Amino acid sequence: MPYFLLATVLVPLFVPGVNPFSDFLWQFAAFGAALPLGALSALLFPVLRTLESTAARSLCGLPPAVTAELAEEPADSWAARRRTALWFVAHLAAGGIVSGLTLSAPPAAVVLILLPVADPLRHEEQGWPELAGVLGPLTGLGLLALVAGATWAGGRLLARLAPVLLGRTPADRLAAAERRAADLASRNRLARELHDSVGHALSAVTLQAGAARRVLDADPGFARQALLAIEETTRSAVAELDTVLGILREDGDGPAGAPAPALDTLDALLDRTRAAGLRIDADVDDGCGRLPTLVSREAYRIVQEGLSNALRHAGAVPVRLRIALDADELRITVENPMRRETADTPSDTAAGTPRPGGGRGLPGIAERARLLGGEARAAGRDGVWRLAVRLPLGASR
Repeated sequence: MPYFLLATVLVPLFVPGVNPFSDFLWQFAAFGAALPLGALSALLFPVLRTLESTAARSLCGLPPAVTAELAEEPADSWAARRRTALWFVAHLAAGGIVSGLTLSAPPAAVVLILLPVADPLRHEEQGWPELAGVLGPLTGLGLLALVAGATWAGGRLLARLAPVLLGRTPADRLAAAERRAADLASRNRLARELHDSVGHALSAVTLQAGAARRVLDADPGFARQALLAIEETTRSAVAELDTVLGILREDGDGPAGAPAPALDTLDALLDRTRAAGLRIDADVDDGCGRLPTLVSREAYRIVQEGLSNALRHAGAVPVRLRIALDADELRITVENPMRRETADTPSDTAAGTPRPGGGRGLPGIAERARLLGGEARAAGRDGVWRLAVRLPLGASR
């Protein structure tokens, strides 16, 4: 209706002497001129696609499978806007025809049906033709059927056009897939950080608490040292948890948490892990403090998870850690004795392959290495479990 009223104002400006409000034919001309105005608004206002999709869901009686395909996002591309403009023109045309018939046909149908019994309506000055007998009522019923048929046909036409013109374009589907992939990557990153930081702390605290419980009466001094180690480990875990939560704030307005730990804080990690009972023989290249930030951060998490695996699966055993810096890559090796029940079963698998009874540690290591363009392998042979990781120094995400 707003577009029609605007067209009735604009038509006399271009065609002087006409009055669309009183001239029947010029009313149709104004209606035709209103349709391009509607198309123009659809091209200029992307949010119109969202509004029209909502209207189609509510009014067209679409099945759930079809309504799920209608786009909820504004039409960002010109291809989507053109399709929305075509839909909007069809919507306006069908709505204009049905509304015009609904306003004019039912009163005329009532008059025609009453012609045989209402004598005043038979006069020619009323503008009605001479319809003898039942011809008038039949014509009136035909008008009502025309209104019903036009309404049904308009609804069916719009229902067929809705998924074609309001559905997601290939660009929309690609953008939605990219958003889902980015969201999944963010969730996986958060899961890795939580697993590696909090999981390491819990493994260390579990061993420290168990050792303190066993010697509480026999060696109170050792128990106090274990409790002190638990306190330091949990304090460090809280700080790392704040770092992980900072990942969630990276795209928000809140302040970011503490910077993620890297290889320059490796000594503190080794001290806390030794306090949990591991006897670590560490050989770290002096150049590791000058690594790219991303490589250094991911290498720290890989070492942390490797030590956590030794704590979790082998207990308080000697661990050999080697971090070697080559010209173009960083090599990390973690070796520890295996438990007796598993030492007799040799294995050699990619670190990303889940082991029977294993958790998410090795797949997480493999994912970190893969994202940097490197690789990780875990092997158990001759009673020794060996984790070997290679990280290119030029990696970036």
